[in-house]
Amino acid sequence: MGLRRLLRKKIALPILLGGVALAGLRTASPHAAGERYGTEAAGLGDISQAVSANGTLNPVVLVRVGTQVSGTVSKLHVDFNDRVYPGEVLVELDDALFRAQVQQSEANVANARAALELAVANEARMRQLQRQALVSRQELDQAVEAAKSARAQLALARAQLQKDRTNLGYTVIRSPVSGVVVDRQVDVGQTVAATFQTPTLLLIAQDLTKMQIDSSFAEADIGNIRVGQPVSFKVDAFPDRAFQGTVKLIRLNPVTQQNVVTYDVVVAVDNPNQILLPGMTAYVNILVARRQGVLAVPNAALRFRPMEPALVAASQRGPEEKREGPTATIYVLENDQQRGQLRRVSIVPGITDNRYTEVVSGELEPGAQVVVEDREAAAPASPSASTFQIRLF
Repeated sequence: MGLRRLLRKKIALPILLGGVALAGLRTASPHAAGERYGTEAAGLGDISQAVSANGTLNPVVLVRVGTQVSGTVSKLHVDFNDRVYPGEVLVELDDALFRAQVQQSEANVANARAALELAVANEARMRQLQRQALVSRQELDQAVEAAKSARAQLALARAQLQKDRTNLGYTVIRSPVSGVVVDRQVDVGQTVAATFQTPTLLLIAQDLTKMQIDSSFAEADIGNIRVGQPVSFKVDAFPDRAFQGTVKLIRLNPVTQQNVVTYDVVVAVDNPNQILLPGMTAYVNILVARRQGVLAVPNAALRFRPMEPALVAASQRGPEEKREGPTATIYVLENDQQRGQLRRVSIVPGITDNRYTEVVSGELEPGAQVVVEDREAAAPASPSASTFQIRLF
């Protein structure tokens, strides 16, 4: 019996000491409430909500100059960045075959004209003989028909000649518009074939002082975009400069890629100094909503949740008010910061600029200290606490 009592005393003493140590860890508060919680005062301000997307700068009118006939490029009269005017010669193709074809058609026209003259003379002779009853009516009709056929053959030869002359003219490619050559896709000596489709020789931007951005916006954002809304954008070439534009068109043709639906939004841009070049990537922001002088809270307050919900004080509501829209919960640090109690507040959020959110309605008052972080939760665990363990023997 004496041995059992002795063992019980030896075992009970470490357990008692360990329990005291744990109790001390639970009751100790490393920070006062004012030091533990990071807060920010809710205040009045202006909030602008925008939607963003990437796009490409393009000329408003981009003309693809091609050729309607096949041939070898013999002369190039323009190059990159050259300014051209309507009717100006851009490219010449080798026209030897086309000239030979024109000469052949001219000979065919002369032959058809001679045949017609003979047929007309024969018809006149047959009419004279038929009046003298020296030939039959049938022979006269055959002469008349031969004259008509000769006229048709002459018309056909003349049409072929006109076609060949037109093709010869197509060997000289002229500018259809006034603008700047932004791309040249052929060189002297290169053969272009226009058998199935018209090959592109040059790209001409009609007016680089007027540009447009073709940008793709998700279907979730397209409902907030309207024609005429102001647009701001940046380009990599001028990272410290913001450019302005206007929504010109929302194209109704959707584009679906990997089950994501986007719409092309065209933004009109003035480029008087022509520093914005075709093909530049534009980072577009469209202002869709703006509120001035509204109560706002940081977005971090909407994400904050306390580690110890039991320490949150009950919300002190007045008469129940009707709220429109979804509600959100934030936490306010009471004036007595040493008590360490938070108060739960319900609000109806409005628009956001990704840093602050508008408070449409709710129990929040201007100047309230809303909690944005728990410094104790973010701090690393104490080494003594993480390695603490009870050892009985």
